[in-house]
Amino acid sequence: EVRLVESGGGLVQAGGSLRLSCAASGFTFGATYMTWIRQPPGKGLERVANISPSGNTFYSEDVKGRFAVSRDNTKSMLYLDLNSVKTEDTAMYYCAKGTSFTDRGQGTQVTVTP
Repeated sequence: EVRLVESGGGLVQAGGSLRLSCAASGFTFGATYMTWIRQPPGKGLERVANISPSGNTFYSEDVKGRFAVSRDNTKSMLYLDLNSVKTEDTAMYYCAKGTSFTDRGQGTQVTVTP
């Protein structure tokens, strides 16, 4: 059974930083693309970043240069470093298995205050 558990969300001031973590189990993490997704209040799901099994990354234009996705295949852990956050980064953040949004965790809330 695929299990993804996000953590690390919270309240942060604009311009600040935060690290999100995702613990994965139930599949071969080291051989799987992983994705960070977010859902801003009142809006749909949007892709934030992808990372390949070997560490190649892709970012949406909204976060490029500010966020960094990484992974530790030895620990089956996925990370998202949020830097220079803006109020528009406020959202529920999810990690997802693969490049679709189907298999994702319960999410962790990030709220950016002015």
